[in-house]
Amino acid sequence: MDNDKPLFQAIVTGDAKAAKALTEQALAAGVEPLKLVQESMMPAMDAVGRRFECNEYFVPELLLSARAMKSALELIRPLLAASGAPSAGRIVIGTVKGDLHDIGKNLVAAMLEGGGYEVFDLGVNVTPEHFIAAVKEKNARIVAMSALLTTTMPAMKTTIDALKQAGVRDRVKILVGGAPISSQFASEIGADGYSENAAGAVGLARKVLEG
Repeated sequence: MDNDKPLFQAIVTGDAKAAKALTEQALAAGVEPLKLVQESMMPAMDAVGRRFECNEYFVPELLLSARAMKSALELIRPLLAASGAPSAGRIVIGTVKGDLHDIGKNLVAAMLEGGGYEVFDLGVNVTPEHFIAAVKEKNARIVAMSALLTTTMPAMKTTIDALKQAGVRDRVKILVGGAPISSQFASEIGADGYSENAAGAVGLARKVLEG
């Protein structure tokens, strides 16, 4: 059931201006940053995900909610870092080498941030070497890869093979997604999970880390 907290409502309705203002007000009033994340922001993104899965929301609504959530997170993230508050886990995400599409990847990154994860977005056209360096530098627990073109799908397997060769494959869970990707393809290339949409990415991340 949706809650009635103003910040929750602002994110669910995609009102970025209100989300930022409400976050500023709450922080000024002494509300703990982590409390805002756990009681308003994470539930809001879960609610948005449910609406998407039920076809009540579509990509435009997801984008608006993600933007509203990011506007609030920009204020909260530095405070969480300063307080040493634990994240749900570190994730590096990127669109694979040869692919310049980023809307889906950006949505997934936003949903994961709303789910309490520390997300490092490597952008588009990301080489296997860049993924490997980010895993080592950020001590990531998940590598999330996106591809929109069938011609760039093989880059996912190339990256997984490179992670093995670099000796870091066992340190991370690998999640893949994108329009041409399927659960069968994910299994064939040795990925740990596949989500067909951004809304399912948070639950998938939780599942693979708990498993």
